[in-house]
Amino acid sequence: MPVPEAPRRQGGRRSPSLTLLAVCLASVLFPLSITGTSVALPSIATDLNSGLAALQWAVNGYNLTFAGFILAAGSLADLVGRKRVFLIGTALFGVGALVAAVSDDVLLLDVARAVSGAGAAAALPSGSALLAQVFEGRARARAFSLFGTTVGLGLALGPSIAGVLVSNLSWRSVFLVPAVVAFAVLLLAPFVPESRGPAGGRVDKAGTATFTGALVLLVFGLVEGPQLGWAHVAVLGPLAGFVVLLAAFVVVERRQEQPMFDLTLLRRPRFLGLCVSVMVIVFGFSPLVVYLPSYFSAVDGLSPQQAGLTLMMLTAPTLVFPVVAGALTRWIPAGTQIVVSVLLVAVGCAWLTVIEPGGGDLRVLGPMLLIGVGVGISFGLLDGAAADSVEPARTGMASGMFNTMRLAGEATAIAVVGSLMVTFTRSGLGGKLGGYDTPYADQPDRVADLLNQGDLATAADTVRGPGARQAFVDTAAHAYTGALHTVLWVLAALCVVAVPLIAFLLRGRAARGAAPAAAPGPDAAVPSAAGRVDA
Repeated sequence: MPVPEAPRRQGGRRSPSLTLLAVCLASVLFPLSITGTSVALPSIATDLNSGLAALQWAVNGYNLTFAGFILAAGSLADLVGRKRVFLIGTALFGVGALVAAVSDDVLLLDVARAVSGAGAAAALPSGSALLAQVFEGRARARAFSLFGTTVGLGLALGPSIAGVLVSNLSWRSVFLVPAVVAFAVLLLAPFVPESRGPAGGRVDKAGTATFTGALVLLVFGLVEGPQLGWAHVAVLGPLAGFVVLLAAFVVVERRQEQPMFDLTLLRRPRFLGLCVSVMVIVFGFSPLVVYLPSYFSAVDGLSPQQAGLTLMMLTAPTLVFPVVAGALTRWIPAGTQIVVSVLLVAVGCAWLTVIEPGGGDLRVLGPMLLIGVGVGISFGLLDGAAADSVEPARTGMASGMFNTMRLAGEATAIAVVGSLMVTFTRSGLGGKLGGYDTPYADQPDRVADLLNQGDLATAADTVRGPGARQAFVDTAAHAYTGALHTVLWVLAALCVVAVPLIAFLLRGRAARGAAPAAAPGPDAAVPSAAGRVDA
């Protein structure tokens, strides 16, 4: 795709092309940092001798800070400068990735990942707002099309890129390479113009604190529940705190003159239906991207490179079908396609229960492609539909809320499914290992954790007796597979139950006068980094 150019205007715009390059290079790293890390988790667990809960925070910590700070960072960018916040965010991401690459302790790795997530939260909305300022009319539409394509590339190619890096270098390269790219983006700083939002804005500190705190407590409780026990005070306390902070967040936002979340938008059936749709779809997709590589590693013995390539069956359609969905809107309404996308994810999750140890790629090709197609259709429609569901003056706020809910849904989905996988695997192993001559015979919980880390070999290599090792592996692998099957049925049921509700909520039309967000005209309002619209 040719790089779109925009006319130079007053205000210090030095190079639209290099600004676009800087924003796209940075933005491709953020989804890649989620999907790529999932492939590296088994190697990280082995090298750092990490427990399962600590290992899961390598993904959860990044998602939490990404989701929790994205709107607040956007507001800050409007106040102090979008270029400044974009560069600071990119630098934070790079520093976090570099520290993660050299970490010899899983706690340091987790902290570094949280720092990278905060950096991504700062850089993504401010970079998007920079593009809106630099480009006009059709050039702006082409710039955002390229921007969206790069984000999709990071999501779709992350597993395969990470697999190649881990197999040929080490898991550390999964973080080192993005760090190098992030620092290269900073070299383009002189060519990026500065801009700010309208005067009078401010950062919603109370809303940010209560929202982020609630999300952290929820995910902490979900991750630690299987390890400590669901009745443990360190689990019940955070879950109760989540409820309290969530209620406080609602109260705070309803009293704000300029809320981070305009909760009145949730009274609009169509917008609410789109929010439900995106959260259901990420529940059926994001956890699979994170946890399937561990399954392929533990049960089928695939290398990181093989696991990453296998996962392409799930992620590759997300590159193609957003364009297909956009073209189909000439004949099939967006609402109908969104309902179909949820159904496709439901059928795909149910169909994926054919997965078995040693089943091969062909067995899972159909269901993984079907899930990817459903997700790809939704990627092409949901953001624009969310903007179109409100009047033009509120499209920025709607888009900001929608994307925050998407990221929060991903963080919650990954934590929920991780918790269910551990719980179901432990249940499946209960009483089945006692007949084996191994130190792990009376440690089914530890074996379940190793399975979910993608490392069955550690326990299997301690089994003594002819033929006993393979029997142990088969027992453990089938328990793990049974847990995955149960989770897949839960995800499929969630999607199926949501379909009538989504169809009912999306039955209305887009807001009267709402302007499509995908291709703004020369005089269209410019979205601010915070998700508002600057006239």
